[in-house]
Amino acid sequence: MATMNVSLPDLMREWVESQIEQGEYASSSDYIRDLIRQDQRRQKLLKAALNEGLNSGRSPRSVDDIMREVMDEDWNI
Repeated sequence: MATMNVSLPDLMREWVESQIEQGEYASSSDYIRDLIRQDQRRQKLLKAALNEGLNSGRSPRSVDDIMREVMDEDWNI
């Protein structure tokens, strides 16, 4: 396995250390590997969604129709 050195600001280092102390991860390397796996999954899902959109064809709705629909939505966030 290769080694990589990463420099972090103090607040980020403290965050990583707190995750380890809470038992979420065994080490900082474990934490970083998990972040990379999450990013890989996110990128895969994003690419799949983009491809689905590109392959779906043109929408029969106009831009005005879409904007009206968005403006009419209930934004209970």
